[in-house]
Amino acid sequence: MGSFEIGVILPGVAVQRRDRLTLTEAARHAEQAGLDAVWHGDHLAVGGPVLDAPIALATAAAATTRIRIGTSVFIPAIRPLVWAAKQVATLQYVSGGRLVLGVGSGGGAEQWAAAGVPYGERGRRTDTALELLPRLLAGDPVVLPDAVGARPPAQPEPDADARPSAQPGPAADTRRPVPDADTRRAYQSARDARPDQSTPTADAGLPVQLAPAVAMPPVWVGNASAAAIRRAGRLGDGWFPSLISPQEVMRGRDRLAELAASYGRPAPVIAIGGAAFVGGGPGAQAEIAAGISGGYGRPLEEVAELPLTGQQKEVAERLAEYRAAGASHAVLGISGGDWRSQVELLAEAKSLMQS
Repeated sequence: MGSFEIGVILPGVAVQRRDRLTLTEAARHAEQAGLDAVWHGDHLAVGGPVLDAPIALATAAAATTRIRIGTSVFIPAIRPLVWAAKQVATLQYVSGGRLVLGVGSGGGAEQWAAAGVPYGERGRRTDTALELLPRLLAGDPVVLPDAVGARPPAQPEPDADARPSAQPGPAADTRRPVPDADTRRAYQSARDARPDQSTPTADAGLPVQLAPAVAMPPVWVGNASAAAIRRAGRLGDGWFPSLISPQEVMRGRDRLAELAASYGRPAPVIAIGGAAFVGGGPGAQAEIAAGISGGYGRPLEEVAELPLTGQQKEVAERLAEYRAAGASHAVLGISGGDWRSQVELLAEAKSLMQS
């Protein structure tokens, strides 16, 4: 059988407080236990305490040396595209190239409203982000579509009460930089795209160039929907559905390979997201399933068998079913027990899969 990697969702604020565990300690513990990655969700306003994903993962990256760090999942379209690119590039830089960029377009309409982004535009904005992120992270000059933040705001009128900054340091250099050849070509493309404009203006879109340049991390497209499979086949390096059965993975795998081939691309890897409580019995499984059903609006009978419970051998056997269906990675949220102990038990289950 092929290799199989197991990553774990970093503990949320409530679990950190309950288990007296910091993000730094949690990431280091997962690495020392032998797991392959630590992950963090990306939520803005969900009615409870949540941390900012890029900052939380930067903390994890600083505390570790081997383990990969991943977003489960990052929502680029809820941000201005250049800001999203800068966050991704910074994580890739500070982690030494260990980032896996799980990408999604969900999160609930309330979060999009809080961010001031139309919920109905999330699919188009996500596709645009995935198309342009490689060039932005490579440091290429990129002219952004207006809809994702190309149009800079007008300069505000000077404040009559403004005072010169008292911060020490060299005076700012206000001279306009001379654009290099690539930037001049990008300006020319912007001007050619708007023949009614003699020079590129804010309305025409100015090229943006980020530095330092970094390698594009692998992109795993989240969700089990048909749209997500299409997006993964066309733009992703991986398909990252959560809370689905091995049979659904197998069906999605075949469709994914077909779509990728139609674009002349290799089949993306498959990573499954799941909920685990190693050592939990039937009662724990039923309780976790009820929470999934209520939280995601799915029929209880559809999700009843999805939580990974039982002893290490049983969890290893369940994960082996996903491996046989085509998955090569699992990203697991711990749904019961002490977080540190659960990480150790998951590492034992991983070892059983390799034996």
